[in-house]
Amino acid sequence: MKIASWNVNSLNVRLPHLQQWLGAFAPDVVGIQETKLEDHKFPDTVLAEAGYRSVFAGQKTYNGVALLSRLPASDVQVGIPNFEDEQKRAIAATVGDVRIVNLYVVNGQDVGTDKYAYKLRWLEAVHAWLEDELRTHPKLVVLGDFNIAPDDRDVHDPAVWNDSHILTSTAERDALKRLYALGLHDAYRLHNEAGGVFSWWDYRMAGFRRDLGLRIDLTLVSDALRDSAHEAGIDREPRTWERPSDHAPAWVRLDA
Repeated sequence: MKIASWNVNSLNVRLPHLQQWLGAFAPDVVGIQETKLEDHKFPDTVLAEAGYRSVFAGQKTYNGVALLSRLPASDVQVGIPNFEDEQKRAIAATVGDVRIVNLYVVNGQDVGTDKYAYKLRWLEAVHAWLEDELRTHPKLVVLGDFNIAPDDRDVHDPAVWNDSHILTSTAERDALKRLYALGLHDAYRLHNEAGGVFSWWDYRMAGFRRDLGLRIDLTLVSDALRDSAHEAGIDREPRTWERPSDHAPAWVRLDA
C-alpha cells in the first residue's frame, strides 16, 4: 500500500496537477490538505473517474482536508473528537486494515501570539485523539502538513529557523515528540538520516530554485506498521510544474 500526503494549496487551482500526479504516482491512499473548497464544490465525481473515492471536510477560502482511496473508506471521523473547532483541519478513515488520520496542523503565525497558543492547544487535542485511536487501531498512519520541522536537519538554515520562529520552536517540536512517544515513527527518518530534503518552499525569493525549504509534511507510522514501512520519500516533481503548490507530496510504502 502506497500512502501519500499533499498540501495542494487550493484544489480548485491544483486539480489538474492532482489528476496528473495520481496517474503518474498511483498512490493507494492520499490525504490532501488546504482544499479551500466547500463540500458541495468538492470534485468527487472527477476523482472517481480517476479511480479514487473521496471523503472530505471543507470550507470556503481556507483549510479543508480530504482522503482519497482506491478502496472504500469506512468509519470516517471529521474533526478532532471533544475539541470544538470551526476550522476543517482533520479527517480520519479506515482503508483496508489501516487507520489513516489526515491533519492540517495550525500554522501558528508567530511565537507568543494567540494563534500560536491555539496551535499548541490543537496539538494537545490531537495527542489525546491519537492515543485513543491507537488503542482501537494499532495499524495507524498519521499524515499531513504538520507545520513543524522535526529537527535542524529538516530546515535549510537552522540559524534562521530557531526557537524564536514558528515551525521550529521548542514547544512545537516538543508537541511533535509527544506524538512520537505514543508509538509513532517518522517514516522518512526510518530510512533517511541525512538532512537537506524538504517538502515546502516559500514562493518568495526563488525559494524552490535556491532550495530554501523545510520538511514539514510527514507520514508517521505506528509500532505495528514500522517493520512494513519499507520506503518513504518526498516527490519534488509536482513542485516544478507551472503554478505549483508550495508543498510537494510526502509518501510511505507499506509492504506486508
